[in-house]
Amino acid sequence: MPTSPRPQRTDFSIDIPGRYVCNGLDEAMMSVALGGRPFDLIVVGGGSFGGALAQDLFTNDQARVHRILVLEGGPLALPEHVQNMPLQWLGVPPPATSIAQLRSQGLDGQPRAEVWGLAWHSSTPFQGLAYCLGGRSLFFGGWSPQLLDDEMPTAANASGRWPQAVVDDLNNRYFAESAAQIGTEETNDFIFGSLQNALRQTLFSGVNNGAVVDAIPLGNLPDRPVLRGNPNAAAAALRELLGNPLGTAGLSVQELKNLLKLEAPLAVQGQTLPGFFPFNKFSSLPLLMKAARSAQNEANNDTRKRLMVVPNCHVNRLQVQGGRVAAVETNQGLVQVPANGKVIVALGTIESARLALNSFGGLPGAQEIGRNLMAHLRSNLTIRIPRNALANLAGAEPNLQAAALFCKCRHQFAGNDVGHFHMQITAAGLGALGTDSEAELFKKIPDIDTLNRFMSASDTHVVITIRSIGEMEPQNPNSFVGQDSEIDPLFGDQRAFVQLQPTARDNLLWQAMDTAADQTARVFAGGSPYEVQTPNGFVPVQAGQAPSTVLAGPQRHDGLGTTHHEAGTLRMGDDPGSSVTDSNARFHAVANCYALGPALQPTVGSPNPMLTSIALGRRLANHLIPVAPRPGEAPRDLFNGTNLDGWEMAGQGTFVATNGVLQANPGGDLGLLWSTTPAPADFILRCEWRLAQPNNNSGVFIRFPNPNSKGYNNTAYVAVDFGFEIQIDETGAPDGADQHRTGAIYGEPNQAFNLQPALPVGQWNAYEMRVQGQTYTVHLNGVQVTQFNNPSPGRGLPSKPDSPSFVGLQAHTGAVAFRNIQLQAL
Repeated sequence: MPTSPRPQRTDFSIDIPGRYVCNGLDEAMMSVALGGRPFDLIVVGGGSFGGALAQDLFTNDQARVHRILVLEGGPLALPEHVQNMPLQWLGVPPPATSIAQLRSQGLDGQPRAEVWGLAWHSSTPFQGLAYCLGGRSLFFGGWSPQLLDDEMPTAANASGRWPQAVVDDLNNRYFAESAAQIGTEETNDFIFGSLQNALRQTLFSGVNNGAVVDAIPLGNLPDRPVLRGNPNAAAAALRELLGNPLGTAGLSVQELKNLLKLEAPLAVQGQTLPGFFPFNKFSSLPLLMKAARSAQNEANNDTRKRLMVVPNCHVNRLQVQGGRVAAVETNQGLVQVPANGKVIVALGTIESARLALNSFGGLPGAQEIGRNLMAHLRSNLTIRIPRNALANLAGAEPNLQAAALFCKCRHQFAGNDVGHFHMQITAAGLGALGTDSEAELFKKIPDIDTLNRFMSASDTHVVITIRSIGEMEPQNPNSFVGQDSEIDPLFGDQRAFVQLQPTARDNLLWQAMDTAADQTARVFAGGSPYEVQTPNGFVPVQAGQAPSTVLAGPQRHDGLGTTHHEAGTLRMGDDPGSSVTDSNARFHAVANCYALGPALQPTVGSPNPMLTSIALGRRLANHLIPVAPRPGEAPRDLFNGTNLDGWEMAGQGTFVATNGVLQANPGGDLGLLWSTTPAPADFILRCEWRLAQPNNNSGVFIRFPNPNSKGYNNTAYVAVDFGFEIQIDETGAPDGADQHRTGAIYGEPNQAFNLQPALPVGQWNAYEMRVQGQTYTVHLNGVQVTQFNNPSPGRGLPSKPDSPSFVGLQAHTGAVAFRNIQLQAL
């Protein structure tokens, strides 16, 4: 049945968001049949990370030469994170289960809590996936700490070795960019007040005094992201970031920085630019919705739409021919992948492994797919403390408050081996629970699955939950994703089988996590009696006693399938023999297929994978659609030496890529091969070029707008009229004037000429073109041959974010060749 062109009506609503954000697959395929470009970037999965990647790709495509297709197995269910909405719409994720259990209840194949489903067999109960646009990002707790260097080992002998290039890029750029995107670069500007300040100060004292044995000394941890732009912040500025709490006046700058390290890294934007509403709790869906609407607004029709989102489209298999994905099999039909097309697998960790196993099973290295499965060890301890027993609360206002703190820990095993975990500490209290308390707590408590634990908070007692999260050991042969013998009755593809088992090391770390939680509870109790929540309610504990006296560690443990943090099954690595994907997230054995999500991580560390996967997505987007080089960045190669990826042909003729060389094949009129990577505002462009005959004519165009933006019949002339050409012509046609000769800015008489002859036919010449402000300086074979100051206000405009400029190569006369084309920002 064709997709309805208008929003559909149910008994209760009109599906305006769905119709205005999404397309049917029939509409997407029709847009190509009617003359639109084929979709050259196909994202499989519109959940937590596929949606964010699609938005990054759409934003990066300033040249507007790509088309992006997002295929999501579920519908559009919610417009944003569930905690940004009034109370609970879809509630928390349902309990962990198995397909066998669901079948025994007659529930297999039916959605749980409207959108949740379980697609794989396992003896470990799982909560499954949120089958909807935005996926599990609509429900996640928001805790998004950054991996430490120790959690991303790069040593040659390290278990779970990360590619050095990936770690460098994350630390130098992408962690910071992603923290800004999801909201963790700021302090808790939506959780503040007396309770936050008091508990933070108490924890600070406990960690500094060694009361939490495995807590990493605060001075050994990196500064919070909020200080990246102000590493030399003064004490007054630091106290302001902390909310100007009492008791910090005597602390040094370093101590104040250390106090900030206990702030919870929550993906919540509480403040924004003047005149804008805050983003609130992060999920990827608003990013995808904004990109989809922007695509519609700029195109006005499906044929030209650069991004299309197709829900309810299940991908069964990727068809491989000649070492590349040639087509995507879906439950709605086949999607062809063009010759220059790329496919990005961005499903959940287990389903991404299933799709890869079902698609690439016969290819080299397939035995590594699905191995290295990891998740998180997780424990929950909830205590209740009388208000008058908590330190640092004198004069606190009597209204319901929440607090959120973070404590990073490292446990030393025998020898040099260490394991990482952290504690997410959430509290509520100081005010009596009223009729609106559940709604208030629903928005304030980061982990909505712990909401019920806080319903006993009051004006006399504070409830504190200590959630401990620890890494699982990588390279465990007993944890993997494999192929199950069962064929999915609905979609006809082979299901996955999942085995997830802790190692002896994992169990030791879990014990250390429980010990640290006990120690932290006693730090907060401060030598007073308190209560511990057990399955039978709150049980009193004497002063100084550990919570384990009434609730043993294993009773606090969550199941391994409940954390939603599965990782590692498509791990990155430099060695195809021990990894599935390379440092650019491309499958080793498939030339045009990439992966995204926690499945890429060689180790899981203790952090929620949200920040890491958003960062890896931004990095992947910049690899697939490069943005302009930045000042300080090394010169960037614009030509990969093998094909025309990153280049577009305008006008007549063609260019051929072979053996590291681009060679012009002119047509009957002017041709232009232009790089779709935007040029920086000021830059140096370098290239080598070679003449095939003495009368050959070509050139290098710089600082011109998108050739498709002016409505020209021959779009190559946009570069002539709005940019400048550095000429290649030893004859100086038509008149031999300097302004027409090699090295000159073509057609501009007012230049400081020092022209030199090029090297003989067949030899390589070197150009260096420096563009700064409106001064253009050209070097030929190391000699400055011209300098030109542009007097025209309408030509040679430098790049701006909303109006990029580009560089390109001319096809005019003869087989002029180019190589080693590099762009560097000034």
